[in-house]
Amino acid sequence: MTAAAGRRAVRGATEADAEDAASLLRRFNAEYGDPAPSLLELTGRVAELLAEGATTVLLAGDGPDGLALLRFRTALWSPGLECYLAELYVVPERRGQGLGRALLDAAIDDARARGADTMDLGTSEADTLARGLYERSGFVNREHPPDGPLMYVYERNL
Repeated sequence: MTAAAGRRAVRGATEADAEDAASLLRRFNAEYGDPAPSLLELTGRVAELLAEGATTVLLAGDGPDGLALLRFRTALWSPGLECYLAELYVVPERRGQGLGRALLDAAIDDARARGADTMDLGTSEADTLARGLYERSGFVNREHPPDGPLMYVYERNL
């Protein structure tokens, strides 16, 4: 798949696509053994987030076969928005066909169009394919910066 064809395969989700997005998100969590709410509950959450306007969901492929979920907020240190790439997922049978690259490129384009001047994300050390994609797209792993202190990412359930 060419880059242009891949970008054409990506579209912005609407509230009508919430169930498709929720289904992909549940499949993502199941693949990695992570818990997820019911399909009905997650569909409602996705629809609510889309309606609020601070979240964008991009879908790729006919299934759809992949998604990117972006969360936006006002930045403190710059006049632009901050964009958090909360999820990027392609179903296993469609990996290696350019959908992940197309989703990431479309996510970056969408974030820029909305006025974001930074995008951050998290992935595991073991996910070398995703890390390679992010690094080829210009993302820097802040845990091992070449010219700065070691950084850590923490999270806590509340």
